[in-house]
Amino acid sequence: MKLSKEVKTGILVLLGIALFIFGFNYLKGRNLFEPTDVFYTEFDYNALSKSSPVTVMGNSVGKIEDISYNYDTGKTRVAFTVSEKLKFSKNSIVKMYEVGFMSGNGLTLLISNEGEQAKPGDVLQSEVEFGLVTNLSKNFSGVTDNLDSALKSTDTLMYSINKLVNDNSDAGLKHTIEELNYTLKSFRNTSNTVNETLSKNDKNITAILEKFKTISADLAVLTTDLKTANIGTTVETLNATLAKLNVILTSIDKGDGTIGKLLKDEGLYNNIEGATKEMESLLLDIKLHPKRYFRVLSKKEIPYTEPKTN
Repeated sequence: MKLSKEVKTGILVLLGIALFIFGFNYLKGRNLFEPTDVFYTEFDYNALSKSSPVTVMGNSVGKIEDISYNYDTGKTRVAFTVSEKLKFSKNSIVKMYEVGFMSGNGLTLLISNEGEQAKPGDVLQSEVEFGLVTNLSKNFSGVTDNLDSALKSTDTLMYSINKLVNDNSDAGLKHTIEELNYTLKSFRNTSNTVNETLSKNDKNITAILEKFKTISADLAVLTTDLKTANIGTTVETLNATLAKLNVILTSIDKGDGTIGKLLKDEGLYNNIEGATKEMESLLLDIKLHPKRYFRVLSKKEIPYTEPKTN
């Protein structure tokens, strides 16, 4: 059967309209072929619009289908659809929240799995979350009062600042700014001088840094040598030697041993002193009368006489 041009045109137009509707809903995140369930909730007033989104944890799961006034309860009844894959109990709460400044309000489903599972057509509990715009509208009167007080305080502050700026005394702000400007100029001159000095002595500074680097390397080598020199054993040996020397000095101080007796025994000292004097007398007599001690030189015995002392 052949179709006329008019029928073909009508079919194409209908297909175009259907495709447009499907594409438009698809771009808005809606799938016309996905089965949905209808649920209800009620609010004290209407701040929603049809086709507003229904979300779960920020994810779009449905939309508002209808908004009507319930004459029995005096509240606004909202019918919304969600995917039939979404399961939740009757204890879940539908919250109305502010999507944004220009986006209006939407619904979010606070899912609870406790209790009896919700079925299509059930009426769920609702609550309202006040957004930024709502809070500002509530507190706008208080804000205007505070703003008026703030403007008065600002006017007083500006008057005080103007008076301080126009003060020509030594304590005035102008004088303080001039002093600060002079200080900044001095600091800049000092900075320029320092930079010039560094530029002139750049070679000397480089040489000093190189010497310091060499000294640091030598110190590192010296430290390594000291670590490997086994100083601990040397110190222990020195301590042992000092301990023995201390024992010897203590023994001498007590008068023990030959050296101790020489230092402490006065009798021995006197005997040594007497013997020294006798030795001096003997050497003097030998010097004066050598023949007395050498019989080879003289056959006649010469008696000993005490040398005369002047």
